Amino acid sequence: MAYKYLILFIMISQFLLFGLQIQAKVPAVVVFGDSSVDAGNNNYIPTVARSNFQPYGRDFTGGRATGRFSNGRIATDFISQALGLKPTIPAYLDPAYNISDFATGVTFASAGTGYDNATSDVLSVIPLWKELEYYKEYQKKLRDYQGAQQADQTIRESLHIISFGTNDFLENYYAFPSTRATQFTVTEYEDFLVGIAQNFVKNLYNLGARKISLGGLPPMGCMPLERTTNVIGQHYCVDRYNNVALEFNGKLKNLVMKLNAELPGIQLVFSNPYYAFLHIIRRPALYGFEVTALACCATGMFEMGYACARNNMFTCTNADKYVFWDAFHPTEKTNHIISNYVVKNVLAKLL
Repeated sequence: MAYKYLILFIMISQFLLFGLQIQAKVPAVVVFGDSSVDAGNNNYIPTVARSNFQPYGRDFTGGRATGRFSNGRIATDFISQALGLKPTIPAYLDPAYNISDFATGVTFASAGTGYDNATSDVLSVIPLWKELEYYKEYQKKLRDYQGAQQADQTIRESLHIISFGTNDFLENYYAFPSTRATQFTVTEYEDFLVGIAQNFVKNLYNLGARKISLGGLPPMGCMPLERTTNVIGQHYCVDRYNNVALEFNGKLKNLVMKLNAELPGIQLVFSNPYYAFLHIIRRPALYGFEVTALACCATGMFEMGYACARNNMFTCTNADKYVFWDAFHPTEKTNHIISNYVVKNVLAKLL
């Protein structure tokens, strides 16, 4: 195992230059997912799952809180920039943007959502099926804007990114054991979610998408919120959550191989952040980090969303020293490192 992490570190360290950029062979980046890739869609729906206020966004251009759950940019922003496209991907529901902006990148993601519709119900956010409906609406607008032939080519050549799953486990299955946990064992629930992921990829394929990245889970047992509540485990990472992430990721990887064999012309890749993220947490000094168990926002123990108050006296002054921005989400610096790794080692296969 030590050898495995050594090799991984060598691979990651080669690509830590923050100026990483690859000449894009994709005209746009189209994003589906949860808070890891939401650029502000939740600002425009009635939910408490929002981050359009300080200190969120304090390191974003202009110090603006956009609705991204970070002190600055998120992973998909950096991916877009690395592909030679724009440095930020706008939220589909943001009225400040239109189809001319979305033609080169758009996110339909909603913080708090998941593969499971029951997950989106917890915080009344946008469910997976609605993100797909927005995508169909987007395609119609794109055809009106570019013409049918050009739009079909844009859709075919665009990178489609899928990032769901963490909320299904931490905000649904384990948070409400009287519901899904009574219907499924955790292994059965993993299979249930994989089935939904499969149908979603097939829906995108049938709508013309060919370049698709299916994202895996991070080491979710190492999030500050989970470590804070792991009193018996002396606030170390929660192994059972990390093991579920590993098991689920293995099933997603198998799904990718299966669908690549079944769907003619598809270029489906598995973007797995788990080991790169875990290496940062275990060897923070190699990346210039100082704090891994606590987040920058407020006490860093449990706060996220509205609990991250603007004037909290405990909020850190330099987020670049922290792996996590709030108790659930990484800092801009962490997002940048992980995204660069994924671009170079996974997404490059689609270029």
